[in-house]
Amino acid sequence: MSREQKEYLRSLRVKKISILVIQILLVIQFFIVWEILANNNVINSFVFSKPSKIFNTIINLAIDNNLFNHIFVTLEEVLISFSLGIILGFIIAIILYEIPILALIVDPFLTMINSLPKVALGPLIIIVAGANMKSVIIMALLINLIISIITIYNGFKSVSKNKLKLMKSFKAKKLQILVKLVIPNSYNTIISSLKLNISMSLIGVIMGEFLVSREGIGYLIIYGTQVFNLSLVMAGILILLIISFLLYKIITLLENKLIKKF
Repeated sequence: MSREQKEYLRSLRVKKISILVIQILLVIQFFIVWEILANNNVINSFVFSKPSKIFNTIINLAIDNNLFNHIFVTLEEVLISFSLGIILGFIIAIILYEIPILALIVDPFLTMINSLPKVALGPLIIIVAGANMKSVIIMALLINLIISIITIYNGFKSVSKNKLKLMKSFKAKKLQILVKLVIPNSYNTIISSLKLNISMSLIGVIMGEFLVSREGIGYLIIYGTQVFNLSLVMAGILILLIISFLLYKIITLLENKLIKKF
């Protein structure tokens, strides 16, 4: 490796570290300003709470051994709905791509279902599946599945027409075209859909926990609202932000590795 290459790589590392440090400092500064404003009654600490109360609430939850159980339940629901959404979305997108007439038939229905507020289906889901984790997963799946289907299907459709004609000119079968051309050329779209899917799964799970759950971060937030424990509400929101950030980072790392591989 040349000296210039080493210098370039070093500058990239320095840039990444600098950005991370600035981000951390901004978060710390935000909490400090929030605490000062709350202590000086500039903002209503009953409504918005304050960082010291929020962190004490999180510590007490951890000591009582409830926090990690709630986090585990939410993560379990997110990962199950995320996995089902990706797998089913991929399979259905393939079916729609291979049967164009079917895609034309279901397209308006997919659009309607996607635009429908899924929380409106909550009561029906509860009646059918019961007030349990299954209902939460179904709620999250309804939110992420349609988006997965549309995103992956559009990725398949974006494959070059000239490449398709070339494959057909060599008498390639449908399965060969799909496996050798369509799917490989859609890797970036499929991988990028993971980030959107994980976010939608988390949103769906929290919505489901608001409605039916007795466990999970969504339950903590709605319970805190019911008993006017705003520190618990803000603690739940903060934990959700951390979970969302970590899941996004994990998917981003996976995305980078898969892009390099393919």
